Amino acid sequence: MHTHTLQDFQVNVRIKLAALWTAVMFCYVYGDFFSLFVPGRIKHLMEGQSGVGTTTPISLLCFSLLMTVPSLMIFLSLVLKPQISRWFNLVFGIFFTLIMTLILITTNDTWMIFYSYLAVVEIVLTGTIVWYAWTWPRQQTQDNPL
Repeated sequence: MHTHTLQDFQVNVRIKLAALWTAVMFCYVYGDFFSLFVPGRIKHLMEGQSGVGTTTPISLLCFSLLMTVPSLMIFLSLVLKPQISRWFNLVFGIFFTLIMTLILITTNDTWMIFYSYLAVVEIVLTGTIVWYAWTWPRQQTQDNPL
């Protein structure tokens, strides 16, 4: 009798981090998209009101700058030197975990239950980013006496 086991391999921490940031971005995009279906949301947006106050060119620029970070982290997790990538993932992973925690705590509208759910998923994803960055595998190096 032949038994076949599926081949498995070790996934590099860089790929794990890039995949996690990608998943975070999908949650952000879907959360914002689904929020357009909340009654009155489009009306408020057209009147210049966002979830955090009056919409201005500067506030839109700030939101764009904020959302650029996770987008760039997908790429930067793969190409930065390990020490720099590790620190970027730690800092931005913690930062976005805190932001999503704040959003979760302040979201209390029944229509936004999906947003609370996505916030929990995003907290788990960014927390996992922090965990992988913190536990980044080390390799032994030989000291060069020269």
